[in-house]
Formats: sequence, structure tokens, C-alpha cells
Amino acid sequence: MKIRIKFAKSGAIRFVGHLDVMRYFQKAIRRAGIDVAYSGGFSPHQIMSFAAPLGVGLTSHGEYMDIEVVSAASASELKDSLNNAMVPGMEIVSVTKLPDDAMNAMASVAAAKYTVRFREGYEPDFDWETQTAAFYARPSIPVTKKTKKSEVEMDIKPSIYALESVKDENGQGVIRMMVDASSSGNIKPGLVIEAFLAENGSTLSDFALEITREDTFTNAGTEDEPVFISLDAVGNEF
Repeated sequence: MKIRIKFAKSGAIRFVGHLDVMRYFQKAIRRAGIDVAYSGGFSPHQIMSFAAPLGVGLTSHGEYMDIEVVSAASASELKDSLNNAMVPGMEIVSVTKLPDDAMNAMASVAAAKYTVRFREGYEPDFDWETQTAAFYARPSIPVTKKTKKSEVEMDIKPSIYALESVKDENGQGVIRMMVDASSSGNIKPGLVIEAFLAENGSTLSDFALEITREDTFTNAGTEDEPVFISLDAVGNEF
């Protein structure tokens, strides 16, 4: 049985990197007594797949992992068992059963939604809240994207699906965006903000941003006419 688990990551645990999060969940699944399936061969391991890795220091309300289980009584029981094994800052949000032909979490990722805040004392020196719409209305947004081996000039405008400045529940100005998060076109929110500030004659300081990934999406439409749905909308409770 294929299971998709949605989890949130906050607090001090946000500084734990992706590989350590994977190891943490392997141990948590054993502690929770989940009847997880293992691969065959001489070195069996839990059958597990994570969606897009979250950058160190970012918080999230919408991280995903897929596992295969031999048996499970119900989604609510599995969720409760896992939450009882979680450390502070990790919370299981939902558990769903995937169709047999569903792609794994990593292969499914098409986009991600983020909320970006400027830390106190690091706000840009221009009226960024009124300039966000004009920036997004530009026909192109050229940037220099750094890779492991080189720097690449590219236009990230087609990879930004939504961008707006709004007030959060506390009345604080924030920037919300949905961007390409696929393996072939992943755009980091910091790159968008850096381009936004550069367009207005400002620079992005280190540690200026507080970034939260709100959710992760797959494309239920086509490449030309995408329809983004949350990864947990693919399955059903059981």
C-alpha cells in the first residue's frame, strides 16, 4: 500500500538538513511501529521517497514523503502513531492512500507556494509593497543563476506562477509567490526576491529573509495549461 505523508517543519528543526531529515523519519517510523515495507536484496531499506528538499533554515507547512506499508489500520491511526514519535518542530499534518499508479512524491513535484518576510532591520529601502505588482508585470525577469559548476543567464518570469504583496494575519507586509519547483526548473524564492530588489536599485542582505513553504503542488493539467493541486489531493483517506 502506497502512503503519502504531509508534514510541517518549524522551530529549531528547520536547521536540520534534508539527509538528516530522511534518517530521522526512518528511525521515527520504526519507533512508531509502522508496518513499513522494505526493499529486497542484501541491504534492505525502507521504501521511501521525499518531495522537493527544503532549504536549511526554511520552515514549512507542506512537506511530503511517500512510504510503502505492508498493512495499516487507518490513516488517523498511522498519523497519531507517527505524531507520538515526532520531536518538537515536526508535525504530521495528513496521511493519505495513493492510487497504485501514482507517481512518487519526488517525481510529482511541479510547483511550490511560499510566504516571504523581511526580518526587522532588513527591510528594503524602497516602497516594496507597492512595487511588487509592477515587478511581476514585467515581460521578462533576467537573472544570473548559480549552479555547482558555472553561472547561467536565464529569464525566470515563466517560472513564477504568482507573485503578490499582501498583509498577513498580524497586519505585516509579506510577499507570497508560487514558483516552479520541478527537478528541471526549480526556482528558489530568494532568487526572485534578489531580482526584485535589484530591479529597484537595492541588494539582498544575508539573513534578511524568513521563508515559509506553504505547500507543494503537482500539475494535474498539461504543460501549456497547468492545473496545480496539492500533493495530498492525489490520494484519499482510509
